[in-house]
Amino acid sequence: MINNLQKIQPPVFPVEKVVIPEVKSFILNNGVPVYSIDAGSEDIMRLEIVFRAGQVNEHIPLLSSTTNMMLSEGSQNYSSEEFNRLLDYFGAFLNLSPEKDLAGVVLFFLNKHINKVLELTRELLFRPLFPEAELNALMKKRLRWFLVNREKVGNQAIDQFFESIFGKSHPYGRQIKDKDFEMMNPAIIRDFHSAYYTTDNMTIILSGKIHPRISELLNMYFGDINSSKKPVKDIEIEISSNKHKIVHIEKHDAVQTAIRIGSATINKRNPDYPGLKILNTILGGYFGSRLMRNIREEKGFTYGISSTVSSLNLSGYKVISTEVSPKNSSETIDEIINEIKVLQNSPLTKDEMAVVRNYMSGEMVRMFDGPFAIAESLRSAWEFGLDISYFHKLSEKVLKIKPDEIIELARTYYNIDELYQVTVGPK
Repeated sequence: MINNLQKIQPPVFPVEKVVIPEVKSFILNNGVPVYSIDAGSEDIMRLEIVFRAGQVNEHIPLLSSTTNMMLSEGSQNYSSEEFNRLLDYFGAFLNLSPEKDLAGVVLFFLNKHINKVLELTRELLFRPLFPEAELNALMKKRLRWFLVNREKVGNQAIDQFFESIFGKSHPYGRQIKDKDFEMMNPAIIRDFHSAYYTTDNMTIILSGKIHPRISELLNMYFGDINSSKKPVKDIEIEISSNKHKIVHIEKHDAVQTAIRIGSATINKRNPDYPGLKILNTILGGYFGSRLMRNIREEKGFTYGISSTVSSLNLSGYKVISTEVSPKNSSETIDEIINEIKVLQNSPLTKDEMAVVRNYMSGEMVRMFDGPFAIAESLRSAWEFGLDISYFHKLSEKVLKIKPDEIIELARTYYNIDELYQVTVGPK
């Protein structure tokens, strides 16, 4: 009886429409935009404050991430110990978030503690001290992490991949060196902070059960802060990809060879991006993808292989990633290229198209499952100057894309001659 039941496949119910909730917005007295998703059942709020102060803005490596990580290391009114003790006492959770284009903070807290949390957030963002002792301790710790992670073939491969597709002098492609950890000092960090952590470079995203006095409270703690610096201008940095498209870094003691194949590509501002996301899912974006079936299930070369398309402010990139035994690395690369060629020449079957549609529609439902997920989705569109309508277009494309469109996208964005191949492992 049990064996018979195990053979019965559970029913599949296609997602006919993805419901995307409404996002409200308002402006603080000093012009700071606020986006609000009021969809919580528990008395909890998520507060995200974002600045265009990411890696792309730094003039020396590690400056953006170090500035962000030092925010909680003491302010004009609180030491690091006092600050973290108060967060614990009021049950607030803080997450610092330095990224390639953006940097900021995310806090989760109970509404009844909103006044204290907003006061601490103001201290954190606009009154940090960047004490030298704490900075030196942080950089020693980060250097130890770096030295450990640098030994991993996967980390070496992705660092070299970014350098290859963007160029070694581009902020997206610049690799970190040991000596970079010695370059940080409080004065450099203060200059970066004062230039980029300003109210004219700031956006607030709220989600959860929104406090009824939220506009008044945000204006009380942030609406009276005015920037003394000039507004941050949009950055334009030329991408200078490496001429050599095949790069191997020898690591003789490595057990596996890391493979990264891909190139720079479009970002979310391009109307082809939704279709490219669908193509990526088919190729290697989910467990039933073409690459997983071939490299993992049929060949048994790896435990996992994935394909990713990511959007950055100045560009985008696509990358296929896996680690295999060195003896299988050449054949793995050949099979990856072959799967791309198949997508460029053979239309998907109805059944495979249906599976991909159901998977991606289900993922979109998950992206809007609860106020915090909605906030993260909104943020991922906002940073490219888009609004929630981007997801309506993506949902519509998932449901209506034709096999011929998949072929055309594969030919346009996966030109074999333009793909970079980076491997790290034995000779």
